Amino acid sequence: MGFDMFANMTSKSLLSRKPAAASPSPEDVARVSEMLGRMRILIGRRIIGRTAIANIAPGLEISHLDVLDVMRRIEGEVTVGAIAEAMRIDPSRGSRLVADLVARGILRRDASQADGRRSLVVRTELGDSLLAEIRSVKRSLLARVLEDWPEDELHTFSLLFEKFVSSYEEIFVAPEKSSDDELSEAPRPMP
Repeated sequence: MGFDMFANMTSKSLLSRKPAAASPSPEDVARVSEMLGRMRILIGRRIIGRTAIANIAPGLEISHLDVLDVMRRIEGEVTVGAIAEAMRIDPSRGSRLVADLVARGILRRDASQADGRRSLVVRTELGDSLLAEIRSVKRSLLARVLEDWPEDELHTFSLLFEKFVSSYEEIFVAPEKSSDDELSEAPRPMP
């Protein structure tokens, strides 16, 4: 997705959002913004994913891990197109990633039961095992980061973090399913 399309969607979704009962304090917004910037650098480096891959499957790339991850979140039939859309990548790139994982025996292609002409993407036993191992490594790394947190703080954080991410998705992901006509009508944000 191009930046202009994202900017249009972002502007439209921000403008159409209902006002909150009370505005957050500028200090709290600034603190969250600062932490998101720091987290973005960590996420951008893909530290957890890279560590998991290095420990479990050194020949894979981060984008392979992304394919396995988005497959479990896709509702309905998992196709190359659905994977590419969920990853927000070009369909040809999605096709290459899937083909590579098929060649490695991590994924396989099956015919759709609804339409035999459609090709579905399914994890193999090796793919299921690999995904489970990678998730286990990821969770153990996160457990190390969180091990000194009091139980009540961790529980509260997990609920609030889920609420934060869900709100982000509500504003920025759901509008992506809007029609192109709606997007073209959205005012452009200031640079």
